Amino acid sequence: MRLFVALDLPWEIKEELSDLSFNLIGARWVPTDNFHLTLRFIGEAGRLQAEEIDLALATLRGRSFAFSLSGMGWFEKAGRVSALWVGVERNSELAKLQSKVESALYRIGLPADKRRFTPHVTLARMDVPVTPALTQFVQANNLYRSGPIRADNVTLFSSFLGKDQPTYTPEAEYALG
Repeated sequence: MRLFVALDLPWEIKEELSDLSFNLIGARWVPTDNFHLTLRFIGEAGRLQAEEIDLALATLRGRSFAFSLSGMGWFEKAGRVSALWVGVERNSELAKLQSKVESALYRIGLPADKRRFTPHVTLARMDVPVTPALTQFVQANNLYRSGPIRADNVTLFSSFLGKDQPTYTPEAEYALG
Protein backbone atom coordinates (compact mmCIF):
# COMPACT_ATOMS: atom_id res chain seq x y z
CA MET A 1 0.00 0.00 0.00
CA ARG A 2 1.08 3.61 -0.62
CA LEU A 3 1.20 5.72 2.53
CA PHE A 4 1.62 9.35 3.48
CA VAL A 5 1.35 11.38 6.69
CA ALA A 6 -0.75 14.55 6.57
CA LEU A 7 -2.93 17.07 8.32
CA ASP A 8 -6.50 16.63 7.16
CA LEU A 9 -8.44 19.85 6.58
CA PRO A 10 -11.87 20.85 7.87
CA TRP A 11 -14.68 20.48 5.35
CA GLU A 12 -15.29 24.26 5.22
CA ILE A 13 -11.68 24.84 4.12
CA LYS A 14 -11.93 22.02 1.56
CA GLU A 15 -15.02 23.72 0.11
CA GLU A 16 -13.21 27.08 -0.04
CA LEU A 17 -10.36 25.45 -1.94
CA SER A 18 -12.79 23.68 -4.26
CA ASP A 19 -14.41 27.03 -5.05
CA LEU A 20 -11.05 28.23 -6.43
CA SER A 21 -11.10 25.64 -9.20
CA PHE A 22 -12.36 26.65 -12.62
CA ASN A 23 -11.76 25.86 -16.27
CA LEU A 24 -7.97 26.18 -16.42
CA ILE A 25 -6.62 24.31 -19.45
CA GLY A 26 -4.44 21.38 -18.44
CA ALA A 27 -5.54 21.31 -14.79
CA ARG A 28 -6.70 18.03 -13.27
CA TRP A 29 -8.41 19.37 -10.16
CA VAL A 30 -8.02 17.49 -6.89
CA PRO A 31 -11.40 16.24 -5.62
CA THR A 32 -12.66 18.19 -2.61
CA ASP A 33 -12.40 15.12 -0.34
CA ASN A 34 -8.69 14.76 -1.12
CA PHE A 35 -7.40 18.17 0.04
CA HIS A 36 -4.78 17.77 2.77
CA LEU A 37 -1.40 19.13 3.88
CA THR A 38 1.26 16.44 3.45
CA LEU A 39 3.85 16.22 6.21
CA ARG A 40 5.70 13.23 4.71
CA PHE A 41 5.15 11.07 1.66
CA ILE A 42 6.21 7.50 2.46
CA GLY A 43 5.30 5.55 -0.66
CA GLU A 44 4.92 1.79 -0.94
CA ALA A 45 4.94 -0.10 2.37
CA GLY A 46 4.23 -3.73 3.18
CA ARG A 47 1.96 -4.77 6.04
CA LEU A 48 4.85 -5.18 8.55
CA GLN A 49 6.38 -1.84 7.63
CA ALA A 50 2.95 -0.17 7.86
CA GLU A 51 2.62 -1.50 11.42
CA GLU A 52 6.08 -0.11 12.28
CA ILE A 53 5.07 3.26 10.82
CA ASP A 54 1.88 3.21 12.88
CA LEU A 55 3.81 2.47 16.09
CA ALA A 56 6.38 5.18 15.32
CA LEU A 57 3.71 7.81 14.67
CA ALA A 58 1.88 6.81 17.87
CA THR A 59 4.93 8.05 19.81
CA LEU A 60 4.62 11.61 18.42
CA ARG A 61 4.33 14.26 21.10
CA GLY A 62 3.35 17.82 20.41
CA ARG A 63 0.74 20.43 21.10
CA SER A 64 -2.14 21.27 18.85
CA PHE A 65 -1.73 24.58 17.06
CA ALA A 66 -3.32 26.77 14.41
CA PHE A 67 -2.06 27.53 10.92
CA SER A 68 -3.43 29.39 7.90
CA LEU A 69 -3.32 28.77 4.18
CA SER A 70 -2.09 31.74 2.20
CA GLY A 71 -1.10 32.58 -1.36
CA MET A 72 -0.89 30.47 -4.46
CA GLY A 73 1.81 29.15 -6.75
CA TRP A 74 3.00 26.20 -8.81
CA PHE A 75 5.79 23.65 -8.92
CA GLU A 76 7.77 23.22 -12.13
CA LYS A 77 9.80 20.31 -13.46
CA ALA A 78 11.85 20.75 -16.61
CA GLY A 79 9.96 23.92 -17.56
CA ARG A 80 6.52 22.31 -17.13
CA VAL A 81 4.02 22.97 -14.36
CA SER A 82 3.48 19.79 -12.32
CA ALA A 83 1.16 21.13 -9.60
CA LEU A 84 -0.88 24.19 -8.72
CA TRP A 85 -1.03 24.82 -4.96
CA VAL A 86 -2.14 27.02 -2.09
CA GLY A 87 0.66 27.80 0.33
CA VAL A 88 0.85 27.89 4.11
CA GLU A 89 1.86 30.92 6.16
CA ARG A 90 5.21 30.43 7.88
CA ASN A 91 4.54 28.53 11.09
CA SER A 92 7.21 27.28 13.49
CA GLU A 93 4.84 24.77 15.13
CA LEU A 94 4.09 23.18 11.75
CA ALA A 95 7.82 22.97 10.97
CA LYS A 96 8.47 21.32 14.36
CA LEU A 97 5.69 18.80 13.80
CA GLN A 98 6.99 17.88 10.35
CA SER A 99 10.47 17.43 11.79
CA LYS A 100 9.09 15.13 14.50
CA VAL A 101 7.29 13.03 11.89
CA GLU A 102 10.47 12.83 9.81
CA SER A 103 12.55 11.81 12.86
CA ALA A 104 10.05 9.14 13.97
CA LEU A 105 10.09 7.57 10.50
CA TYR A 106 13.88 7.79 10.24
CA ARG A 107 14.25 5.92 13.56
CA ILE A 108 12.42 2.91 12.10
CA GLY A 109 14.66 2.80 9.06
CA LEU A 110 12.91 4.92 6.45
CA PRO A 111 15.43 6.99 4.49
CA ALA A 112 15.30 10.73 5.15
CA ASP A 113 13.26 12.75 2.68
CA LYS A 114 15.79 14.63 0.56
CA ARG A 115 13.30 17.29 -0.50
CA ARG A 116 12.97 20.47 1.54
CA PHE A 117 9.60 20.67 3.31
CA THR A 118 7.44 23.14 1.41
CA PRO A 119 4.02 23.12 3.11
CA HIS A 120 1.18 23.41 0.62
CA VAL A 121 -2.18 21.99 -0.41
CA THR A 122 -2.27 20.74 -4.00
CA LEU A 123 -5.25 22.14 -5.93
CA ALA A 124 -4.52 20.59 -9.32
CA ARG A 125 -2.04 18.32 -11.02
CA MET A 126 -0.74 19.52 -14.34
CA ASP A 127 1.74 18.77 -17.09
CA VAL A 128 1.82 21.95 -19.15
CA PRO A 129 4.24 24.80 -19.78
CA VAL A 130 3.63 28.03 -17.89
CA THR A 131 0.88 29.89 -19.75
CA PRO A 132 -0.51 33.43 -19.49
CA ALA A 133 -3.82 31.88 -18.30
CA LEU A 134 -2.04 30.09 -15.43
CA THR A 135 -0.13 33.23 -14.47
CA GLN A 136 -3.36 35.27 -14.49
CA PHE A 137 -5.15 32.63 -12.41
CA VAL A 138 -2.41 32.64 -9.76
CA GLN A 139 -2.24 36.45 -9.70
CA ALA A 140 -6.04 36.71 -9.38
CA ASN A 141 -6.11 34.27 -6.45
CA ASN A 142 -2.78 35.01 -4.76
CA LEU A 143 -4.43 37.02 -1.99
CA TYR A 144 -6.38 33.94 -0.83
CA ARG A 145 -6.03 33.44 2.91
CA SER A 146 -7.93 30.94 5.02
CA GLY A 147 -9.01 31.51 8.57
CA PRO A 148 -7.06 29.72 11.30
CA ILE A 149 -7.09 25.92 10.95
CA ARG A 150 -6.62 23.81 14.08
CA ALA A 151 -4.08 21.02 13.83
CA ASP A 152 -5.33 18.66 16.54
CA ASN A 153 -4.09 15.41 15.05
CA VAL A 154 -1.87 13.85 12.41
CA THR A 155 -3.33 11.29 10.00
CA LEU A 156 -1.71 8.32 8.29
CA PHE A 157 -3.39 7.94 4.89
CA SER A 158 -3.25 5.17 2.34
CA SER A 159 -3.49 6.07 -1.32
CA PHE A 160 -4.98 3.89 -4.02
CA LEU A 161 -4.19 5.07 -7.54
CA GLY A 162 -7.44 4.85 -9.48
CA LYS A 163 -8.12 5.40 -13.16
CA ASP A 164 -9.02 9.10 -12.81
CA GLN A 165 -7.96 10.22 -9.32
CA PRO A 166 -6.35 8.57 -6.31
CA THR A 167 -8.52 7.54 -3.39
CA TYR A 168 -7.20 8.52 0.04
CA THR A 169 -8.24 6.55 3.10
CA PRO A 170 -7.41 7.60 6.67
CA GLU A 171 -5.76 4.57 8.28
CA ALA A 172 -4.94 6.03 11.73
CA GLU A 173 -5.06 9.35 13.59
CA TYR A 174 -2.59 10.49 16.23
CA ALA A 175 -3.82 13.18 18.61
CA LEU A 176 -1.70 16.19 19.43
CA GLY A 177 -1.85 17.27 23.07
